[in-house]
Amino acid sequence: MKTDAFALRHIGPRETDLQHMLKTIGVDSIEQLVYETLPDDIRLKAPLNLDPAMTEYEFANHIQELGKKNKVFKSYIGLGYHPTIVPAPIQRNIFENPGWYTAYTPYQAEIAQGRLEAILNFQTTVIELTGMEIANASLLDEGTAAAEAMALLFDVRTRDQKKNNTHKFFVSEEILPQTLSVLQTRSTPIGIELVVGNHETFDFSNEFFGAILQYPGKYGQVNDYSAFVAKAKENEIKVAFAADILSLATLTSPGEMGAAVVVGTTQRFGVPMGYGGPHAAYFATKEEYKRSMPGRIIGVSIDANGNRALRMALGTREQHIKREKATSNICTAQVLLAVMAGMYAVYHGPEGLKYIANKVHASAVTTAEALNKLGVYQTNSAYFDTILVKADAQKVKAVAEKNEVNFFYPDAESVSISFNETTSISDINQIIAIFAEALGKETVSVSELTEASQLPASLERTSSFLTHDVFNNHHSESQLMRYIKKLERKDLSLNHSMISLGSCTMKLNAASEMLPLSMPNWNSIHPFAPVEQAEGYITMLKKLEQQLNVITGFAGTTLQPNSGAQGEYAGLMAIRAYHMSRNEGHRNVCLIPSSAHGTNPASAAMAGMKIIVTKTTPEGNIDVEDLRAKAIEHKDDLSCLMVTYPSTHGVYESSIIEITKLIHENGGLVYMDGANMNAQVGLTNPATIGADVCHLNLHKTFAIPHGGGGPGVGPICVNEKLVPFLPTNPILKVGGENAITAISSAPYGSALVCLISYGYITMMGADGLKSATEHAILNANYMKARFEGHYPILYTGECGRAAHEMILDCRAFKENGIEVGDIAKRLMDYGFHAPTVSFPVAGTLMIEPTESEDLAELDRFCDALISIRKEIEAATAEDTNNVLKNAPHTLAMLTNDAWDFPYSREKAAYPLDYIADNKFWPSVRRVDDAYGDRNLVCSCAPIEAYMES
Repeated sequence: MKTDAFALRHIGPRETDLQHMLKTIGVDSIEQLVYETLPDDIRLKAPLNLDPAMTEYEFANHIQELGKKNKVFKSYIGLGYHPTIVPAPIQRNIFENPGWYTAYTPYQAEIAQGRLEAILNFQTTVIELTGMEIANASLLDEGTAAAEAMALLFDVRTRDQKKNNTHKFFVSEEILPQTLSVLQTRSTPIGIELVVGNHETFDFSNEFFGAILQYPGKYGQVNDYSAFVAKAKENEIKVAFAADILSLATLTSPGEMGAAVVVGTTQRFGVPMGYGGPHAAYFATKEEYKRSMPGRIIGVSIDANGNRALRMALGTREQHIKREKATSNICTAQVLLAVMAGMYAVYHGPEGLKYIANKVHASAVTTAEALNKLGVYQTNSAYFDTILVKADAQKVKAVAEKNEVNFFYPDAESVSISFNETTSISDINQIIAIFAEALGKETVSVSELTEASQLPASLERTSSFLTHDVFNNHHSESQLMRYIKKLERKDLSLNHSMISLGSCTMKLNAASEMLPLSMPNWNSIHPFAPVEQAEGYITMLKKLEQQLNVITGFAGTTLQPNSGAQGEYAGLMAIRAYHMSRNEGHRNVCLIPSSAHGTNPASAAMAGMKIIVTKTTPEGNIDVEDLRAKAIEHKDDLSCLMVTYPSTHGVYESSIIEITKLIHENGGLVYMDGANMNAQVGLTNPATIGADVCHLNLHKTFAIPHGGGGPGVGPICVNEKLVPFLPTNPILKVGGENAITAISSAPYGSALVCLISYGYITMMGADGLKSATEHAILNANYMKARFEGHYPILYTGECGRAAHEMILDCRAFKENGIEVGDIAKRLMDYGFHAPTVSFPVAGTLMIEPTESEDLAELDRFCDALISIRKEIEAATAEDTNNVLKNAPHTLAMLTNDAWDFPYSREKAAYPLDYIADNKFWPSVRRVDDAYGDRNLVCSCAPIEAYMES
């Protein structure tokens, strides 16, 4: 056994298990299985040209040395990113804890109550600080959240505004530059005209449907927007605020000023800067707009016993229902980071947040007063944490960088300085000394913070916030640690058992990949720091791009999209820009197979495309003749085809090269959805099948954890013709020669977690990556062989093989009164998370074991589903008081004196012997979804509710 081979640790099946698995499948070797699974004409002819695999020890040393090339300066750049203190109990018990970072999106609410409560805390924090009525479970970053706000306001225009095609959106010139760039990207394809200007001279004409204001402004100016909002309301113009979350502990909330939407980032609530992400953006609005709100909402409902239970609410708003009518393609949240930010609010409470905010403000005021004595004058009439001073920018910059300090320099005569919770008296004196040296003057020093305020009296917050019990009971570390552990115990994650979600690839997130995220040299860099200070980052990111180019067969990569759906959108926008560069901007028809992920048509709609759905054959493949007819019919306007490969049905379609050739012959390009890339790496690639662009889910194929529903990273890889159109950033120039505007706020998106994928590829090497794909196929086909005779397998390839996933058809069980959801809930009693339920076909389970699961775990899961199949046979449509309909069974049920069920407690809780060894208990009974939607509550109960109870 090669103990230093990382691939051996990542891949589950042992060499000694292979003969048993192959015999069960009915093949002699993995090579034979792959031959019978993958079409020969798309097989790679040579191994991937990657560096030899590093051992885990070698990688640990390598990443530490590379990190030393990053220079961690004191950062006062601001622009939405700030140094923050990550409380140690949050770092150790959440950020570095697989119980939190390996969980999946909480579709199965009964085994996700801990995460759901943590997100409810986050939503409550956002609602109360912003003064709004409803908030979601987080979005990707501030720029994309602002774009979602614009799209929502466009969607909820008045009937007259829609009738008159009112399409202008006012953007304050105070907006963050990266936010403006994202707004420009998102507005153009859907017909919104941005008008950037001064809010004080805005004319409020009836040509506008909405506006967005920055609060405080990008260089610190705090404005009272009450009159602006009131005037806008008179003219039926709805106003969004992009607000600094910490400032709202001291400033009047946007809700109190009449805002319709409030967005921002919670990064400074204990989440590292990480060269741009991942961070949890927030989105809050009025309850009347809840049906148009993007993303997830966590709501309060009840379980089968009438007890309080949490769940994801209002699922019908989501893109896989709306599809081509969608205004958003958001299908995720930044859950892990939102949990951290919410827990930061729990730990500090309202008084702690006020203390931090007041200290930050006092640091700014103290520095401004000291600089004033040097003749350096501050120009903001009111400010919270950022001062704008007049000085020779070049002189100041030279001295500042010599002292390892970064300010922001808007122009040659201005310096912007943003203060944060890490700023000390010593830091303030260093700042003053830098200016004194630049001016050639004697410095002045300060010994304490001033208590004077530079906030207008009219904007000082008087309303209370975070009065709920949870924000006032966990301020010691022991209290917080126990609260975090209490929530963690309610959640099933990969550290309990396999999570076999089809299309979601819940593979191992190795500890050696995760460790660098806690290193200060990696997590403390501002995304707009001078590039020469981020040499380690640039080296790592460029190497990762090159690795992904090799794996996909493409010529260029951008890491900027910070979710898979954002990757889809970025790919389609690159295609759009390509057609426009050839004076073929009329090409706007997007062909999408009916089996596609729901984000595909949603992304196409956002990119301004006309969606034509093509048929699927009874075998689950693309209907080539229907595709041919529609490609020819629309050849003059054909923009692209969106195709998932292997298909969403878990099959390598043998006609894929014919399909891509057909699109090219009719003037279109091919976009490949990379959700199933785990079945391609090292065996085939998007370039070989004829695609022009693909997105990759780094949080699937390339080992970034799902984090309970985020973070994700969705880079796009493109061929040579699309490289010039890769997206840029207004502060740090990245992307192609003819780059489209920004897709997300930071130049490299969620750069910090790219370390994980870099580590995965670097330690796996070409052979390890290919072996991982082969073992993913092996594991899937082993499970398929075990299920045969118990469950119908819906689709297979021409030789009867599955790719890396399969679909079990459960529709016939309705004769026994059993729905697929009952199977999902019963699996919890066996200690497992359900596979993907009712996608892509209603009434089915889509199972993907991944390469990381060993034979014993595969067998445990197969045994569970086979046992459940026997339970289904014993059920009848007439008698619903059975073990499946009552699942899941909680500890409270099992220990209750009363037992009113026609089966034993042992049958309920321990149906197979292995379960007793490591029983996982769902914390609530089956959640009532309909009740939660009818009675939408998405924040903690007020303190009065606790007092009444």
